[in-house]
Amino acid sequence: MATERATDPRVLRRDEWDRWYDNLIRAFGGVPEPAEEREAWKSLTEPDRSLGVWDGDMCVGTAGAFRFRITVPGGDSLPAAGITMVSVAATHRRRGVLTSMMRRQLDDVRAWGEPLAVLTASEPAIYGRFGYGAATFQLSAEIDTDRAGLTVPAGTDDVRLRYAAPADVLDDCEAVYARLVPRRPGMPARQPGWGRLALIDPESARNGASPLQCVVAERAGEVTGYARYRVKPGWGVGGHEGTVLLNDLDALDPESDAALWRFLFGIDLTSTLIVRERPADDAWQYLVSDIRRCRPQVRDVLYVRLVDVGAALAARTYQTPVDVVLEVADDFCPWNAGRWRLTGDAKGASCERTSDTAELSLSVRELGAAYLGGVPLSGLAAAGRVRELRRGALSQTSVAFGSAVAPWLPHGF
Repeated sequence: MATERATDPRVLRRDEWDRWYDNLIRAFGGVPEPAEEREAWKSLTEPDRSLGVWDGDMCVGTAGAFRFRITVPGGDSLPAAGITMVSVAATHRRRGVLTSMMRRQLDDVRAWGEPLAVLTASEPAIYGRFGYGAATFQLSAEIDTDRAGLTVPAGTDDVRLRYAAPADVLDDCEAVYARLVPRRPGMPARQPGWGRLALIDPESARNGASPLQCVVAERAGEVTGYARYRVKPGWGVGGHEGTVLLNDLDALDPESDAALWRFLFGIDLTSTLIVRERPADDAWQYLVSDIRRCRPQVRDVLYVRLVDVGAALAARTYQTPVDVVLEVADDFCPWNAGRWRLTGDAKGASCERTSDTAELSLSVRELGAAYLGGVPLSGLAAAGRVRELRRGALSQTSVAFGSAVAPWLPHGF
């Protein structure tokens, strides 16, 4: 007999995946995915790290946790649980299903020895109460390529570009991506199978655009960058109005990066370039002649939760020397609550329990937001979310937590 109140999550069995995933799809609107995409997510799902809530034989809650390594300031990578596929059936809202999954999940992540949990939020208001803070932002733009030109750096003309079938150069593109991962906080190292997600290209999802195309950049015979994109033809009374839709672009050096952007700006019979999910400090912004013709927008993307405050803060480096006692509040994971002395610099850090007088007071949510260096503690303090208890502690710590480059999540999960 079905229970009247289902809130207890349990680990997913592999033979339950289809019913579990169907609940997720229904929660996000019920539109079926192309078969290739569904199979890709099925192959990537880790059942032993996934939870389901069941009311009888009906799945009413889902949550997963990919096994990631995320780059942190200083270039090292840290184990992190990539929280994903979270849903609650509309028939079972406000019964504690989500809270029970978040509780079990964070207990599991701690037991796995992973200091961080990260997620992308379909509804940002949900996850703050569980200690997740918005830590990275992404840049989008709709660029009028007829009116916003580019000034490229010297050496750009030495870069050779060539067309290639996306699948044929996947390994080369993944090698470029792997070399970039240590350079920017927030980037996940891609495990086998993840690169192929970018090649899923069903006609039903193109909305009149071309199949996926790829151009690679080469210098001295080495692949130094790539761009994957689609072209959507268009015509108006004044002539061509085609649009270039950029999927992703990565490059190892400024010249290769500029060569790829120049190519995208100059594709025949197009006048608009739409870019999504780019780093907040993406270099093309500083190459264009008129940023207003690009209509840039920035939005939140990666939310970070410190599951082990001491281990997480000790695993990254700091831009300037810091020695500060943090008073951390964490009602949902009380093992983090209390005072921590953080000492560190550009070479390394330590973070240990202490009984010394607190100098900054904040919650684990603020620590998550500031952790990758993209959100200043000083800004959070101005919003009343961080309190300075010793004069000077805020400015010193805020600068130390910063990053020389904006943290970035290049793809969802």
